[in-house]
Amino acid sequence: MDKTAIILAGGFSRRFGLDKGLLEIENKPLILHVIDSVSSIVQEIIIVTNSENRIETYSKKILNPKVKFTLDLYDGRGPLAGTLTGLSYATGKYSLLVPFDAPFMAKKILLLLFSLCINRNAVIPKWPNNHIEPLHAVYNTKEAFKAAKNAIAQQETKVRAIIKRLNNVHYISTKYIQKYDSNLQTFININTPSDLIEAKKFLKSLKIS
Repeated sequence: MDKTAIILAGGFSRRFGLDKGLLEIENKPLILHVIDSVSSIVQEIIIVTNSENRIETYSKKILNPKVKFTLDLYDGRGPLAGTLTGLSYATGKYSLLVPFDAPFMAKKILLLLFSLCINRNAVIPKWPNNHIEPLHAVYNTKEAFKAAKNAIAQQETKVRAIIKRLNNVHYISTKYIQKYDSNLQTFININTPSDLIEAKKFLKSLKIS
């Protein structure tokens, strides 16, 4: 199996008062938007979460046969722990790591990241201010797993701890990505109620244009 998508679905969505993955845009939960973005370009999808209840709830809505669920092996240790869990189950040589609240990821950008990762250990988008996007990136599964395991052992909690333990990492400028994703919609996250309102407006504007 060549490509895996790991979707991190942890956190408690305190700003919304309910499970963020079930928030709807165009009558479809955020988690399903993310799955639809990746489903046609990977052979397996691993959703890492921190709750049996969440798995039970999601499984009733997600009928995609590619989707597998797993509980975070290191609950409470941040996104790095969820990443390590996903990498430990991934069978693809390369793994796309994404959050469950990014509903507009462009398939052509995800395919670009996969293609650039061949013979590399990671491909990471980088903004002009040097901010990186480790949760919209592709990793060599085996090498990233080793790096994540080492980082967890040293009490790290952030995904970027993986990157600093990898060599042969390629950074791709968001300015280059913008040539193919003019709105940089791939990086839109829903973190607050106002983000959700803006996301709905954005989707409506795409339909009008």
